Amino acid sequence: MDNFKSARYTDTVQLKSIEDLNESSLELSLVHCGKEKCTPLHFVQGERDEIIIHFVFSGKGTFSVGNRIWQLTAGQMFILYPGITTTYISDSEDPWRYGWIAFKGIHTDNILLHCGFSKDNPVVNYDDIQLVSDFIDRILKARKLSFGNDLRRNGLLLELLGCLCEMHSSKTTQNSGHDYSSNIYVKHAIEFISKYYSQSINVTSISEYVGITRAHLNNCFQKELGTTVQSYLIDYRLHQASQLLTSTTDSITEIASQVGYPDPLAFSKAFKKKYQKSPKFYRTLE
Repeated sequence: MDNFKSARYTDTVQLKSIEDLNESSLELSLVHCGKEKCTPLHFVQGERDEIIIHFVFSGKGTFSVGNRIWQLTAGQMFILYPGITTTYISDSEDPWRYGWIAFKGIHTDNILLHCGFSKDNPVVNYDDIQLVSDFIDRILKARKLSFGNDLRRNGLLLELLGCLCEMHSSKTTQNSGHDYSSNIYVKHAIEFISKYYSQSINVTSISEYVGITRAHLNNCFQKELGTTVQSYLIDYRLHQASQLLTSTTDSITEIASQVGYPDPLAFSKAFKKKYQKSPKFYRTLE
């Protein structure tokens, strides 16, 4: 005889969910999932024992972890990690409609990493709202508590997570066979900048050298350094310029050219913005 604990299924206009499912596998098992059309300012706060991924299908809302706040819209997903207090609330004028999956298992860390999630990056974009919505519908339809449906639900969970991994991989790499961690991409980008900063390089040429999109490279820099590629490149060039101003007698125009600024006026403007002094005045103080 199948040995299932009691599960709860809800089917209303606003909420469809299946909860309290049997955790049948140590590797990965669905705990609950559902869809909800939230009322304005629908507020949820607390900690969870399981991992929960929410998918925003329409509308808007706010998600926060600690002091970090995200304004979310359709096509974004956010994750609740076990033991971490989170808050999310629907918009007052355009409340969101979302779906969710909740699961546990011993391989979750690696799966979530390949979906683009980390505790520092709990919000990720996803490409296909209808695809995700259909997966949740199929899981909800397998609500009868039988061994076959238990396998079916967990199979659909794995397939959905596989789709999310593929979505993330297609956006973050040009070659799915070279999916490196963010610190590796940042390291190679910095090496490229330090070698070619005096030339007319930009974010596009740096990302092309590293082999990923501009957006993903910026995400890597934000994660590892807390800044954008463009800001890092500007800071690097201006730091080199400050060294040349105090160690050489080269003209401002020559120094500007040596650090990748063909226009000395643009160089002077950027330098003053960073150091609150003109290059000429900076040289007299050092």
